Amino acid sequence: MVLGFQNPGYSWLLLLVPVLLAVYIFWSRKRFGTLRFSSIQLLAGLSRTSGMWRKHVLFSLRLLAVAALIVALMRPQERNALQEMNAEGIDIMLIIDISGSMRATDFKPNRLEAVKKVAQAFVTQRTNDRIGLNVFARESFMQCPLTTDLIRLNEFIANISIVNEKFDGTAIGMALAGGINRLRDSEAKSKVMVLLSDGSNNAGELDPITTSELARDFGIRIYTIGAGTRGIAELPVQTPAGMRNYQVKVDVDEESLTKIAEITGGKYFRATDEHSLAAIYQEISEMETTQYSVREYVQHAELFYIPLMIALLLLVIEYVLERSIFRRFP
Repeated sequence: MVLGFQNPGYSWLLLLVPVLLAVYIFWSRKRFGTLRFSSIQLLAGLSRTSGMWRKHVLFSLRLLAVAALIVALMRPQERNALQEMNAEGIDIMLIIDISGSMRATDFKPNRLEAVKKVAQAFVTQRTNDRIGLNVFARESFMQCPLTTDLIRLNEFIANISIVNEKFDGTAIGMALAGGINRLRDSEAKSKVMVLLSDGSNNAGELDPITTSELARDFGIRIYTIGAGTRGIAELPVQTPAGMRNYQVKVDVDEESLTKIAEITGGKYFRATDEHSLAAIYQEISEMETTQYSVREYVQHAELFYIPLMIALLLLVIEYVLERSIFRRFP
């Protein structure tokens, strides 16, 4: 609720109030009459301003009435603005690698934790979209179907963990197929998959290139992200003697990830640390914007009658006082 005025231009009339007050004060000081008495002994002790406060009260009531009338002339209004938004959202599937190599510490504290943090920030700003989550290693695991409950989706992202060793591997083709299965029947204007992997396809029955061609046929655009430093990364490995860190070669199949993106009209990115990863998700978010229009309806409730009634009440009070207890006798 907002208070406004239909005719704010009349506000300058309020300057008349202090002008009238100044004129009244000036003339009040000059309007004392004089009478000649042979003796003023009977008037001793009486103030020459006795009874003047009544006159001041009456004038104050008139002045307040004038101010209230000016406010009524400005037409105060209560305004309630209602917005109607027509949004056409995007359907997005996040596809995240959870193979053992995501334990590598070239991202802090490791690749998976950095990806989870950035993915949650990405989800939080996509308020008009439906987003789903699919994770993969040797197999593909659907964690959350397309949903607008972004708070719940971020809870699923927070609970992602590295896959058990018996399911370790990188089945990119299977992961893409899982995303296609969720998006193919979507009626959204834009359908997108964001695939993040730190390795090359080495498991699963489906070839990633063939699967990306299928995605293109369904109108699905794929953005691919290769995660990992260039060269060597430190990877914690469980051994009989406990957890040991080993230096391993980073093996991101950039050629395949680039081709997957190009086939579907998307784009390939390389993330070498958590800062570049965040910048990549932000760039994808800016490229996949939601178009919407907003129409605003403003409801007006007239309030001019309130100051008008106050002005009339003040004038009535002034009239009654002047002709009753403040009445003057010759």
